[in-house]
Amino acid sequence: MNDVEVILMDYLRTLSKRIGERPGGSPANHEAARYIGKIFQAAGLEVEEQIFPCPAWIERQTTLTMNGRPLEAAANAYSPPCNVSGPIAAASTLAELEGTDLKGKIGVIFGDLCQAPLSPKSWFLKSEKEDRIIKLLEEKQPLALLTVQSDPNGLERLIEDWEFRIPSATVSTEAGLALLKQDGATVNLRIDSEQTESTTANIVGRSAVANGRVVLCAHYDTKIDTPGAYDNGSGVAILLTLAQHLKAADYPFQLELVAFANEEYLPIGDDEYLRRDGEDLSDIIGDINIDGVGQVMGSNSITMISASEAFENAVLQISRDYPGLVWVDPWPESNHSTFAWRGVPSIAFGTTGGVRLQHRPMDTVDWIDPTKLKSIVELISSILILLKDKEMGWSRTPENDYSEQLQKWHESAG
Repeated sequence: MNDVEVILMDYLRTLSKRIGERPGGSPANHEAARYIGKIFQAAGLEVEEQIFPCPAWIERQTTLTMNGRPLEAAANAYSPPCNVSGPIAAASTLAELEGTDLKGKIGVIFGDLCQAPLSPKSWFLKSEKEDRIIKLLEEKQPLALLTVQSDPNGLERLIEDWEFRIPSATVSTEAGLALLKQDGATVNLRIDSEQTESTTANIVGRSAVANGRVVLCAHYDTKIDTPGAYDNGSGVAILLTLAQHLKAADYPFQLELVAFANEEYLPIGDDEYLRRDGEDLSDIIGDINIDGVGQVMGSNSITMISASEAFENAVLQISRDYPGLVWVDPWPESNHSTFAWRGVPSIAFGTTGGVRLQHRPMDTVDWIDPTKLKSIVELISSILILLKDKEMGWSRTPENDYSEQLQKWHESAG
């Protein structure tokens, strides 16, 4: 590995191995924030901690038994504690759920209802179907809820919502099979968990004030259970490397590096950034977000939103020097949306064609290729050089153009 690759991997190992899983409000989350701030300071950036409240949650123990037989289960993130026994009642579709009596029972949802984690109640991009599922579950008042993991390779908690107050746990595929073969059997679910008030913080590093600014960002928090090397230690490692790499560069605009918190459990880090910065982002020349890159068995991807045709064509031309990079359709699930939906020309780096690592214990450094991380550092540096001699409005598209584009994006995302 060359020097840049060594630096990248050192940052990545610190975040994902030494610090490890870092969900919002946790001690590890606070440690990661301090670490990022120190790197920004060492690079000569003025550092701001945008501290805001968020809950912290821990699971001490979860047990699930059926007829005295233990079954594999993990409390869903932010589940309240419980110790309940009751007959199970199962549903796999919305229609089945509508017709199932859950009062005084432990609900089991699987199949079509558990294809993906259930979006939080306050997530503005949740589908009408998810909204209906949540309302039905709350109206039917089960003693507790069990969500069945459909993938036999690991256990991913399928509910993650501090506003959802029904005790719940995700069970493994094998445990789900046992439960569904004995629909109506009595089970006991015991969750020993605790939710407390805590804080987290966006860490913002800024170069000297200049005319306009370019925002470089990546989120540093993780879900529970995962060391988050790919999602998103990779993006933060690139952000920290750029801080060091660009400190001697002379740009006519300000560089603003933002390590966002709480991207994984509602984008309240973005909300705090806007609360402090204001909704008017007209002085931002462009935003570049890195979220999940460098996977050994995947390809780095790039997309652009709300950018002028000239800017997009120029970046497309530069990207041709990186044959391992794939252009993809815009995707909304990360921090770049906060900027793109307000008319800021936005670039998002991610991965296409890779292994499903995100949100899982297997998301370790072993899956990351330092040469792929380095290529993103080089490409972002080239984009910044491109912007050096451009006029302030060159990167932006007329409001009516980006509004039409974003309306289509909203429709496809919903």
